Amino acid sequence: MLSKEQRQKRIQEIIASESIATQAELVSRLQSDGVQVTQATVSRDINELRLVRLPVGKGRHRYSLAQVSTHDNVQIELERLFQNFVSDVDRGENVLVIRTSEGHASGVALLLDRLRRDDIVGTIAGEDTIFVVARTVDEGENIMEEFHSMMLG
Repeated sequence: MLSKEQRQKRIQEIIASESIATQAELVSRLQSDGVQVTQATVSRDINELRLVRLPVGKGRHRYSLAQVSTHDNVQIELERLFQNFVSDVDRGENVLVIRTSEGHASGVALLLDRLRRDDIVGTIAGEDTIFVVARTVDEGENIMEEFHSMMLG
């Protein structure tokens, strides 16, 4: 039995390498890999992964990962993730620890990395924990205040 994060990672791999047009096709494809899943679960996964259906011609579509590209879009998405999945932010000197719902740490860390902020040296993500290294202690304190405000919305 795959965890939610493993299942969602497998979904991303499938849609990156194959043309999947419907939820039913995705359910069938996952089941052929031995992943027992319902269409309702796949529907939730599609929403959480922010998959989009792109036209491929002749009235056909395929699922694809949404491209979050501009700084503003990344910031908006990061705020949404903080409000929905981040439960705590703590700090020790210039290292911050972000606690997320299980399986969401890597998505939050990816968006933090995409911001390419000078005050953040880097991130490391596990299943539900992210380490964020701030450049200085003062910047770490400012980042923590910013993260707390994002959690509140």
